[in-house]
Amino acid sequence: MRILIAGAGGFIGSHVCDRLLGEGHEVIGADNFLTGSPRNIAHLQGHARFSLIRHDIIEPLDVAGPLDVIFNLASPASPKDYLAHPIETLRTGAEGSRNLLELALRNGARYLLASTSECYGDPLEHPQKETYWGHVNPVGPRSCYDESKRYAEALTMAYHRRHGLRTHIARIFNTYGPRMQHDDGRIVPNFIRQALRGEPMTVYGDGSQTRSFCYVDDLVEGLVRLSRSEEPWPVNLGNPEEMTVLEFARMIRDLAGSRSAIVFEPLPEDDPQRRRPDIGKARAVLGWSPRIGVEEGLRRTMEWFRKELETPGA
Repeated sequence: MRILIAGAGGFIGSHVCDRLLGEGHEVIGADNFLTGSPRNIAHLQGHARFSLIRHDIIEPLDVAGPLDVIFNLASPASPKDYLAHPIETLRTGAEGSRNLLELALRNGARYLLASTSECYGDPLEHPQKETYWGHVNPVGPRSCYDESKRYAEALTMAYHRRHGLRTHIARIFNTYGPRMQHDDGRIVPNFIRQALRGEPMTVYGDGSQTRSFCYVDDLVEGLVRLSRSEEPWPVNLGNPEEMTVLEFARMIRDLAGSRSAIVFEPLPEDDPQRRRPDIGKARAVLGWSPRIGVEEGLRRTMEWFRKELETPGA
């Protein structure tokens, strides 16, 4: 197949490129590198079946030749990034999604949207099922990301209903692994970097809030299966193994063999108190569930971070 991956230079996008190239497909990556990194796909330079378009999907995009599938993975995803680029984030979810949907329509291609568990906001339902409508502050500081994805989902379904476009929506829960930005402010990079350097590990709030962490290889498997299914409605992709942030900090500290102290800072505004996916639909429709345990995934991630942090300027 001939596949376009928007956001190819991002953490998840680069792993999707690797997976699809490994299956023998032709992959066209698109990225403006606002938050992605050319380093994530540097190893693909010169690959016979990979090409890169430096492009911001806010602007219309045309690709020469046919396309079979479009993965829309383009968006700032960490609070640090989308709080720094709120308008770009909103426009990526709105105009960017429309441009890629139009491209899919012109090519008769399947279209997969990488949405987010942030669509559920600070949830009143636990664990979160796809049928839950969410508890989101539409004017809070995080709304630029939450609402861009909620709008992108609505737009995707509108194209599916009006044009019969074959669409898929993945609601992605916390994902981690190699190629994460080590300074993007999210839990996994923060804790690993601090633990490896022996710095105090920063826990926001009292650490009782929960998260569920899925290793990137498992997530990519779910995305690929979803893109080949006939399921147009949202599907949760994440690891239902829930733990508190404080438990997670201690686990990383132990795995790193670190003596870092744990320090507490005020909780950011609208930070969700609980996050855990109900993946019953993914199991039933895709035959998918995570296979890599949190400790194993963290060991793999930590090894990558050790090498990354040894790089000058890291």
